[in-house]
Amino acid sequence: MRNVFVMGMDERNHDLLRRTPTGRDCRFHRLLSIEELQFGEIDVERTLDAARRVLDDFDGPVDAIIGYRDFPITLLVPILCAERGLPGPNLEAVVRCEHKYWSRFLQAEVTDAHPPFALVDLDLDDPRPEVGYPLWMKPIKSASSELAFRVEDDRGLARAVERLREGIDRFSRPFESIMERVDPPEKVAEAGRHHCLAEGALHGVQIAVEGYVYRGRAVVYAVLDSVDFPGTPVFLRHQYPSAMPGEIRRRLVDIAEQVVEHHGLDSTTFSVEFFYDPIEDQVGIVEINPRHSQSHTALFELVDGVANHERMLRLAMGEDPDLSDVGEKGYPVAAEWYHRRFRDGVVSRVPTTEEVRALERTLPGVRIQIVPEAGRRLSDMFAQDGYSYELAKVVTGGEDELEIQAKYERCVKALRFEFEDETVRGGDIV
Repeated sequence: MRNVFVMGMDERNHDLLRRTPTGRDCRFHRLLSIEELQFGEIDVERTLDAARRVLDDFDGPVDAIIGYRDFPITLLVPILCAERGLPGPNLEAVVRCEHKYWSRFLQAEVTDAHPPFALVDLDLDDPRPEVGYPLWMKPIKSASSELAFRVEDDRGLARAVERLREGIDRFSRPFESIMERVDPPEKVAEAGRHHCLAEGALHGVQIAVEGYVYRGRAVVYAVLDSVDFPGTPVFLRHQYPSAMPGEIRRRLVDIAEQVVEHHGLDSTTFSVEFFYDPIEDQVGIVEINPRHSQSHTALFELVDGVANHERMLRLAMGEDPDLSDVGEKGYPVAAEWYHRRFRDGVVSRVPTTEEVRALERTLPGVRIQIVPEAGRRLSDMFAQDGYSYELAKVVTGGEDELEIQAKYERCVKALRFEFEDETVRGGDIV
């Protein structure tokens, strides 16, 4: 049995890891909790020392170190792997993807599939970007769309700047300590702790590709659709496989493989998020993630018969992650849905474990994860997008899109949440 240490391992992903072909022959050990890794302002050096102590105190060989979550885990894993001589991505290559300004420059060297962008200094009295409205204001580094604001006019810009000034140190301070470990070009080094990125707003339909880099070659193995709640910039669902025409999927695959290799990634999974405008026939990269999406893991298991965690595990062992001959095919289509509330409130009741399991038993191909805890204010939850709050994640597999949507809607109606003196079913107060 090989010993695999997982940064921020949670119960849901632990179960998924153990069900993979490689995972059946592994023992998984949690390398620090989510709270230790991602809550509050992160001290990179202190967190690394805590992880080193866990690894040093382990009585046995450490065969692999992995992670499937965002900052700082994506950056800590390469450091720890390098220290122990384990397979893993190069830190500077990961930073090139994580640093939004650096990544845009690299993208522009090989493709025009990106929005206009400009660096903005928040310490200026009038930090006005050289990008026209509508635009997005984002920290150089953030996670889960935290502190990312869509701006339509001067008034919106002022509000976004105020919010960014208040919260940017939570990510920029620890990311600054990571930047000291790499050698950025001069034009990237000028982006300090209080700089952010302005980008022209992309539009169209959202599509993501997932892939891996093995021995320097990027390979895309999946294309997924991302669908927003109507009239909002927040996700309603991720759906696999994509329903886009084959020609469009091939364009996205070609662009993704090209830009990922140009960033210098290797020995890692990745995802690239896109907008495709079918009217103008234009493609725009939203961002490059030097990891696969844990949100998609259950979708691959339902459709392909094996979770994409299998590829991450194989890469961490230095093995070929090709899975073309692994897994028995399942449902033709699957989706992960986000049941959300679009206003704040204190949660007084969430669906019980028994209620959730009973609902899953009545609906084959359905898995439900409740997000908030009773007694907690929604706005105090970690890693929300600033526009809404997650109540539950609902994964549904089915024969077609109609079936997976019907299963989701049945779950939403059955899941009972209460907020102080309000009861919510299906997003409606009753």
